[in-house]
Amino acid sequence: MTMHFHRNCDGITRRDGLKLGLHGLIAGGLAGALRATSADASETPASQLKKQADACILIWMDGGPSHYETFDPKPEAPIEIRGKYEPIATQTPGIHFSEPMKRLAAISDDLAIVRSIRHDQGNHGAGNHYMMTGAPPRIPVGCGAFVSFHPSLGSVVSHQVGAPDGIPAYFSIPSMSRSGGPNFLGAKHAPFVVPDNPNSSSFQVRDVTIPSGLTDQRLASRQDIRSQIDKLKRIKDAAAGDPVMAADEFYAQGMDLVSSPQSQAAFDIHAEPDKVRDAYGRNTFGQQALLARRLVSAGVPFVTLVQGGWDHHTDLFNAYDKKMPSFEATIAALVSDLKDRGMLERTLVIALGEFGRTPKINDRGGRDHWSNAMSVMFAGGGTSGGQVIGATDRHGYAAIERVLSPENFVSTVYRKLGIDAGQMLHSPEGRPVHLVSDATPISELMS
Repeated sequence: MTMHFHRNCDGITRRDGLKLGLHGLIAGGLAGALRATSADASETPASQLKKQADACILIWMDGGPSHYETFDPKPEAPIEIRGKYEPIATQTPGIHFSEPMKRLAAISDDLAIVRSIRHDQGNHGAGNHYMMTGAPPRIPVGCGAFVSFHPSLGSVVSHQVGAPDGIPAYFSIPSMSRSGGPNFLGAKHAPFVVPDNPNSSSFQVRDVTIPSGLTDQRLASRQDIRSQIDKLKRIKDAAAGDPVMAADEFYAQGMDLVSSPQSQAAFDIHAEPDKVRDAYGRNTFGQQALLARRLVSAGVPFVTLVQGGWDHHTDLFNAYDKKMPSFEATIAALVSDLKDRGMLERTLVIALGEFGRTPKINDRGGRDHWSNAMSVMFAGGGTSGGQVIGATDRHGYAAIERVLSPENFVSTVYRKLGIDAGQMLHSPEGRPVHLVSDATPISELMS
């Protein structure tokens, strides 16, 4: 099946990110994007905070979904603001979602919706960075920028939590988000990217599946040969950031991964019953979400599902009519499946993008970038469902009640995973860096 690349308003596609050299270093699969093993993670132990979740599945809606057409409808606003959809009642009395969110409305008692996050970074590059790291960009960046001024959520979890031996701690499917990298934490804490389509009947992860006929003895032989021919001098001082040292580490981890029964089993999506696969949806995103559930079941603590195509400057309502039914049904299936398996209490599920959309529908039938208001969905991981936190004004222009920041959002994720968001990290050069400048989590989401 052909993989689709979504184009945002500035004409930059995910594929264009390859030109920046990011993919080869930190998002190219096994050879350049494996995290440290659990033994390495112990060098920087997780805090002693009470851990509410063992894993997080973050659904990244790249481009910026509309808060109006998802979780914050405004039925009393003029038609040019409220749009064509009606609010619908949810499972929770007094809470309404927008009409396209039917399946999620039916499980609202398991969901918490934050309607009052706002920030001042209204382009894709800056907004991605702020929401994915909890740190605003240090300098102005272009709308289509792929920038990394601070470690991302997944990379920090990889660095501080770790995963079982032989399995990466941080996955990003099917690509890395714009600011999903590790920055000074090092490439070993970048995401392991799974670009292959799990909805394909021939799906296998090329870096994990042992090629036919390649025995453990031959794997060992290849490693011996490589150690003999690779005589480049290594600079072991961490401040040097020697890429040859990193390559050695990646290769060793790769040898572990391809021979790991745990990895092989986690990626064997064909072992799932047809009933389960059908519930998630026999489409690319549906099967990616199912793969994410299999990964967290195997002990992976952080999985990002990158879903593009949410930059609706034109024809928003037709796009939502086509896209939203299967998309939100998959999220509902994921939450329900985790609950049925007894995993939801320890697995945090989040859905968001970099910002919301403008109040007034433009003359092309779309909404433009708007960072003064956005909605974020939470489920599981010790989160009390059936609640809405914060509010926007009656027309949805801005968050006005319980106004929250990206720092509060990121700190909440870290706190749930047992990570002290207020800690000081140090770059390889010894430079002190606050993990999050305001380490206050969203109290309503904490159990």
